[in-house]
Amino acid sequence: MIAILSALGHDQIIMIANQVAGCTIKGNISLYTEKHIYHMPGQPSYNQTIINFRKGERWFCSEEEARAAGWRKPGEKQITHFS
Repeated sequence: MIAILSALGHDQIIMIANQVAGCTIKGNISLYTEKHIYHMPGQPSYNQTIINFRKGERWFCSEEEARAAGWRKPGEKQITHFS
């Protein structure tokens, strides 16, 4: 197990840890608009969304957590504060 983890990058380790913890909501920042959007499992773009921690993207454990941090679902108006 240690050998496997040492071969992975930081982002991959965090992704695995969050999925194990049940944090499966992806917080993505749009490349072109910089909007903060969260994607839940089962949504059309969920599987294509890749989290990049260096850009400020992150995982959420609940929809409430994502909303409280200022992120929105695809198609909703942007909330103005971020945490």
